Amino acid sequence: MSDTRSVLPYGSWPSPIEADDAARGDALLEWVGFLGDDVCWTEVLPEEDGRSGLMRRTADGVEEVLPPGWDVRTRVIEYGGRPWLALSGRAADGLVFTHGPDQRLHRWRPGSDPVPLSPPGAWPGELRYADFAVHGDEIWCLRETVADDTARTARRHLVAIPLDGGAAEDPSRVRELAATHHFMTGPRIEPGGDRVAWLGWDHPDMPWDTTRLMVAAVLPDGTLGAPAVRMGGEGEAVTQADWATDGSGTLYAVSDPDGWWNVHAVDRDGGTRSLCPRPEEFGEALWRIGLRWCLPLLDGTLAVIHGVGERRLGILGADGALTDFDDPATEWHFAATDGRRIAAVASSPGRRRTVVLADPADGSVRTVRAPSSEGRSLPSDAPDPDADGAAPDARTPAPDAYATTPYRRTYRGDDGEPVHVHVYPPHHPEFTGPGDELPPYLVLAHGGPTSRSHLVLNQEISYFTSRGIGVVDVQYGGSTGYGRAYRERLRHRWGLTDVQDCATAARGLIAEGLADPDRIAIRGGSAGGWTAVASIAAEPGLYRAAAVYYPVLDPASWREETHDFESRYLDGLIGPWPDTADRYAHQSPLREADRIRTPFVLLQGLDDTVCPPAQAERLLQRIDPDTVPYRCLTFEGEGHGFRRSATVAASLRAELRLYADALGFTPAAASCCSPA
Repeated sequence: MSDTRSVLPYGSWPSPIEADDAARGDALLEWVGFLGDDVCWTEVLPEEDGRSGLMRRTADGVEEVLPPGWDVRTRVIEYGGRPWLALSGRAADGLVFTHGPDQRLHRWRPGSDPVPLSPPGAWPGELRYADFAVHGDEIWCLRETVADDTARTARRHLVAIPLDGGAAEDPSRVRELAATHHFMTGPRIEPGGDRVAWLGWDHPDMPWDTTRLMVAAVLPDGTLGAPAVRMGGEGEAVTQADWATDGSGTLYAVSDPDGWWNVHAVDRDGGTRSLCPRPEEFGEALWRIGLRWCLPLLDGTLAVIHGVGERRLGILGADGALTDFDDPATEWHFAATDGRRIAAVASSPGRRRTVVLADPADGSVRTVRAPSSEGRSLPSDAPDPDADGAAPDARTPAPDAYATTPYRRTYRGDDGEPVHVHVYPPHHPEFTGPGDELPPYLVLAHGGPTSRSHLVLNQEISYFTSRGIGVVDVQYGGSTGYGRAYRERLRHRWGLTDVQDCATAARGLIAEGLADPDRIAIRGGSAGGWTAVASIAAEPGLYRAAAVYYPVLDPASWREETHDFESRYLDGLIGPWPDTADRYAHQSPLREADRIRTPFVLLQGLDDTVCPPAQAERLLQRIDPDTVPYRCLTFEGEGHGFRRSATVAASLRAELRLYADALGFTPAAASCCSPA
C-alpha cells in the first residue's frame, strides 16, 4: 500500500496537540484505594493550581468525594506519600486524609465537612502525616516534623492519633510509638493487632541502598515492645512489607539480597525464603512513602507488579506459580486491594494513564476512570466503566492517533555496558518527512537519578513527535528496573555515566540512520537537568540545544540547600563530603560551564525546596549571554515538578521555540508563537 501522507520538513508538521492540550492531556492519577465498594484515587487538577482532588466513579460519571476545595496531599519527605485511608470497608465510616495547605490530618464522614484530627503546627506545614493504619480508635501513621518550609531539618516518628478529634486542640493526646531511624515508612499492623512492622533507614543511605524491616509487639496498653530487625541491612534494601491475611503471622517483604527486588516470606522466627526468585523487579525505589507492589489477598495469594524495564500485574500462588493478567498495560502504579480485587493506575504505549479494577476471579480488567483531558468529570457518553479496556474520552482534543508507537532498544557504550532506551519516532497520520531528510531528535534524561521513566502513551512526548521531532528516553546507568547492579553503575559517577549513556543513545540513533547528527537536542528536569547541562558542557559538538528544568548543578552547595531526604544522596552518587571534595568539583556541570556554546532554555519554580532557584542562578552567572543565547523562565508558586497547566504549556512553547531556532525548522503556525 502506498504512503499517501503529505511531505513536509520534520519539525514543521501541523499538529492538533498544542501546548495547552499537552499540559492538561495526561491527568495525574495517583493513590488509588477503596471507599466501601467504590474505587477512589487522587487526581491533580492543573486548572485549580494543581490541587489534588479525591475522586470516585459513580453512575453519573467521575465526581469529587470531599466537599469542594480540599487538597488531598502530603508533603512528607517533599515527594509525598499515601495521603488518605478509608476507615473501614463501609463507605459510611468515611476516611482520613492530609490536607495540602496546612498538612493536618482530617477525618471526613459522608454528608459532613472534614474535621481536623491532628493539632496545628507552629506554622502551616510544620507537622506532616502519611501512610495510615487503623488501630482500635486511633490512626497510626508516620509524622514528620520539619524546622521550616525548606525542610532541611526534620524528625520522624510513628504516632497514634485519636479518631475522636481530641488531639486537634490537645497535642498531648498524640502518642509517639517509635522513632527507630531517621527515616521510616508508616506502620503495617498485623491482622489481629498483635504486631506492627515498618521500614527504617538512616543517613547517608537512601531507601534503595540499605533499609531494615522492623517488627515490634503491640502491648496491651497500646505501646510498642522493643523493635527487632527481621530483614535487610547493609547493602540490602527492603522496599515494602505487608502481613499475610490468613492469620499465619507471615510477613511478606520485597527485598533485594540477591540483587533483584523479589518477594520473600518472613516467618515468626525470622526465617526468610524467596517465593518467586527471578532476575526481575517486584518493587521500585521508595521515593514516596506508602507505595506498594505486593498485595496480600484474602485467598492467600499475592497480587504482584513485576518485570524488567516494565511492569505487569500478576497473581503469585502459594506454590510460587506466577500468572499475569491478560491485559496490554505495561505499567501499573499505586495499587490497592479490598482483599479480592486490585485497583491501580495502568498505562501502556497505546493507553494513557487509566484507573482500572482487576478481578482475579475472572481475570477481567475494567476501566474505572478513562483518560481525559480535563479530569473533573466524564461526559455523558463516557465509556461504560464495566467495559474491558480503556476507550479515549470523547472530549480529548488531541486524538491518540497522533501518538507514535515507541519501542525499546539497547545500545552498548564504549565500555561494553548496556544502555537501555525508549525510542519515540516522529509520527503523524497525515504527514511524513522528505526522503532525503533525517529527523531531529531530543535526548530525554529522566529525573531521580535513581528512578526510571515509562514506555507509555504520553501527551508531552506526542507534542514533539506529532510535529516531526523524535524523542529517545534514556534509562542511563543508575536507573531502576534493571536490578541493583545496573543501579550501582552510577555510584560515585553521577555526571559521568549518565552523560556517557545519553551520548551513547544519541550516537546509536545516528549510526542506525534514524536521527540527523546535526539536529540533536537534550532535555531533562531535576537530576535530568544536571545531566542535560553536564552533557552540553562535555559534548558541545553533539547537542545543538538543551531544555533544563529545575536542575541540580552545584553539588557542594546543594548538600546544604536541599531538603533533608536528599541531603546525603550525593554520598552515593559522588562520594562522602568533604573527603571527596575534589570529585564534587570535577563532576559538577558547572566545572566546564565556560565551554558551553549550546543555546538553552532554563525553567525554574521559585518555590522549589528540592532544587532551589540558587542552583540555576549559579549556572547563569557563568554564562556569557553574548556568546550563548539562552532564556530563563521562572514561575511564582511552582515547586519541584510543575503542577499548573499554564506553567507546563508556557514551558513547552519555550522549548519548541528554542528547538526551531537551533535545529533549523519552522513550526506550523500557532505551534510556538503564543506568549510563553
